[in-house]
Amino acid sequence: MLLHRRLTAFLAVAAIAFSACAGTATPAPTAVPPAPTAAAPAPTAVPPAPTAVPVVTPVPATVAPVVTPVPATPVPATVAPTDTPVAAAPVTIEWWHITTTDPGKSLFQSIANAYTVAHPNVKINITILENEAFKTKLATSLQSGEVPDLFQSWGGGIMAAQADAGVLKDITADVASWKDTINPGALSIYAYKGVQYGIPWDMGMIGVWYNKALFTKVGITAPPATWDDFLADVGKLKAGGIVPLAIAGKDEWPSMHLWTYLMLRIGGGDNLSQQIQTGNWNTPACTAAGQQVLALNALNPYQPGFKGATYDNEAAAVGNGQAAMEVMGQWAPTVEAADSTSKTGIGADLGWFPFPTVAGGAGAATDGVGGGNGIAVGKNASPEALDFLKFFNSVANATAINSSNIGLSPVVGSETAVTDPNLQAVLAGRGKATFMQLYLDQATSPAMGTAINDATIALFDGASTPEKACQAITDAAAAQ
Repeated sequence: MLLHRRLTAFLAVAAIAFSACAGTATPAPTAVPPAPTAAAPAPTAVPPAPTAVPVVTPVPATVAPVVTPVPATPVPATVAPTDTPVAAAPVTIEWWHITTTDPGKSLFQSIANAYTVAHPNVKINITILENEAFKTKLATSLQSGEVPDLFQSWGGGIMAAQADAGVLKDITADVASWKDTINPGALSIYAYKGVQYGIPWDMGMIGVWYNKALFTKVGITAPPATWDDFLADVGKLKAGGIVPLAIAGKDEWPSMHLWTYLMLRIGGGDNLSQQIQTGNWNTPACTAAGQQVLALNALNPYQPGFKGATYDNEAAAVGNGQAAMEVMGQWAPTVEAADSTSKTGIGADLGWFPFPTVAGGAGAATDGVGGGNGIAVGKNASPEALDFLKFFNSVANATAINSSNIGLSPVVGSETAVTDPNLQAVLAGRGKATFMQLYLDQATSPAMGTAINDATIALFDGASTPEKACQAITDAAAAQ
């Protein structure tokens, strides 16, 4: 979860500081055949919060002697086989993530605990940070030369800048034996110039999360399929005394998703790709998308104080039933519940629908904006850190992630654990998409991501025009 909050500007400085600091990949040790394992059962329930997710204590496999073979002790089903041999020397893995609430926080801790029990020479130091604090601390850490072994990543342009700065490890050879267990499209987001630098643990699609009860209260019988219907429903909600749409003006990136979708629906995927590649955003689609934002603004649809709101404020507005909708990713239900006063959100009243089409637009109704969460590997990461990354992405752990509703794991074989109807709808949308655009502030460079977010929120704040917004992004591209 949170899973998709943005790194924006920090590596513009870090890339300069580390332009001559590329690390040398450490070859993985020769694998020792793992002990046989029992089939991993799929979890049947969401781990309760805040109680830690139960993990069966694993028992390290006993390696058979050369002269007198001894059967290996079976490893419990919750522990995936690993390639790292037992080592006498102690090893510490530094892992930074942004999963600050349960059930994800406890689940991640339990995965780490299971690994260290099976590998008693390994210690995993976990640093948990809120999204914005993570970006700040990581920037400082990279500038000082202290690179975590494993840390939160969204792939794309930010990760590419980190790779160019020499702070990431080439893990292409390390993951060659198990990369095919992960959806190739999701995996590709964490590759750059043919080199793998990270692994995804979550991949989904942005859509509209809505409160069914509030829709019903004002007579809306079905989610809007078109943008015109969407605006009409916003008007009905507003007339009924309900805040139609929550956004986070301070954090900027949430509103960027809505604007991106309008551009995608109006101009289509090829046009959006061209804008990114050429740096020319002075296009009819960019301007028209901005005009639709102004049409939305005219309805005064946002929650009071939205200009200073953080993403947690946005999620809480929906989770407390104070706003009818938000445009957000697959992690939204978990965050809405965690940030709500009851810590349970709105339960069965929560629904999801794909972003509406725009009349006369070139974009297909199935085109999507998406992405997720992953783990990047620091330049000095040990073989044990890579082995833990493999363990983290085992079918058993991926199934636990899916059944906990904290993400949509791209690990092959874990899909059946997704039982929540809303997340099944997200998966169905992801499966139908013939074009998927990675979040714009991740698909582009750090400087471009900042320019896009700044220009977008200026539109929602009423402080800019469509023409000025498109020009500002074009100017940022030209300055690179």
